[in-house]
Amino acid sequence: MTDERVTNWAGNIVFGARRLHRPASVDQVRELVAAGNPVKVLGSGHSFNRMADTGGDLISLAGLPRVVEIAPDRRSVRVDGGIRYGDLFARLDAEGLALHNTASLPHISVAGAVATATHGSGVRHANLATAVSGIELIRGDGELVTLRRDTDGDRFAGAVVHLGALGVITALTLDVEPAYELRQYVYDDIPRASVEAYLPEMLADGYSVSLFTTWTGPGITMAWVKRRDPMPAGDWYGARRADSPRHPVPGMPARNSTDQTGEPGPWHTRLPHFRMEFTPSSGEELQSEYHVPRERALEAVDAVRAIGADVAPVLQICELRTIAADELWLSPNYRRDTFALHFTWIADTAAVLPVVAKLEQALAPLDARPHWGKVFTAGPETVRARYDRFPDFVALAREFDPRGIFRNPWLDELLG
Repeated sequence: MTDERVTNWAGNIVFGARRLHRPASVDQVRELVAAGNPVKVLGSGHSFNRMADTGGDLISLAGLPRVVEIAPDRRSVRVDGGIRYGDLFARLDAEGLALHNTASLPHISVAGAVATATHGSGVRHANLATAVSGIELIRGDGELVTLRRDTDGDRFAGAVVHLGALGVITALTLDVEPAYELRQYVYDDIPRASVEAYLPEMLADGYSVSLFTTWTGPGITMAWVKRRDPMPAGDWYGARRADSPRHPVPGMPARNSTDQTGEPGPWHTRLPHFRMEFTPSSGEELQSEYHVPRERALEAVDAVRAIGADVAPVLQICELRTIAADELWLSPNYRRDTFALHFTWIADTAAVLPVVAKLEQALAPLDARPHWGKVFTAGPETVRARYDRFPDFVALAREFDPRGIFRNPWLDELLG
């Protein structure tokens, strides 16, 4: 237990916790919860709002014993609540296994990514939380309970993307599949005419596709295409192959990025944009992200481009991706295939928030759902209205945490 000053990854949030605990066992976590004081879990700190803040006790699960238990049928793996994806990747690959997808950086914790429905890209690939088939969590009374996809059905679907409101996740069971290889290609300067004519085809032209833009020109700045098979020679929808490695953020060192030569390599060395051994950026940034129905992707592009003069001065880069639909109650991809617009802003909250508000206004007609772990200004009534099962989740949170020890002002405002 320490009284140290704790911030999130970007440094824009200073947590108000009285103490930071680093328990070394699940039993120690249960004792902390059973004490009945306000408590929140700190993952890798890769969130940009106060969803993990507390005036009580903050718990880091990084000190739990690492658990990577592969099932006898080799179709799932059980992991501890503190493991990071990058640490899991190597263990799985050594066993000839893989996950269906990854986020853009491997530095984040598995439990934290699942709790917020963090995702990768690909029209056929759902977000990372959909790989979860089992959850072990300590609920508000200190009891350790398990929920499983095959036995708990609807309740399980409500508990996976949980925003930290149900308990402390001590272990997760994830679906795995045989390891595979991918190739990554980067293309520069996609013409506006190609975007207008072929955006759905572009987004589907690979295992995972990300488009990057600064909203300063008519076209798209870059495309990062990850494929199982080689890319045909020549241009890609009018874009030329990059002549050297790229970083998504202009001016950042390309050595931080994963291989872009088109050579095949293990899945976990191609799907993330960033290498585990390098910090993906300086952390001098804020982030926002919005999810709209995939069939309205071009409308979303046009809506942001219409306010590009406001967006560009505070923007470092914007990434455009796709995520398949799922059945998880609080997933931004709940029952709809999704087009996601991710904004990496400069580290200036006062300058960024008015632009975020204007961006949300522009995307509101498209029923945009914000990423839970990012910066957004939409009020709780607006956000709640975009999730059909939100009232059911509120009831589930009350069941698992009747004393409200996992609540904080951020959740109080959201859940009511």
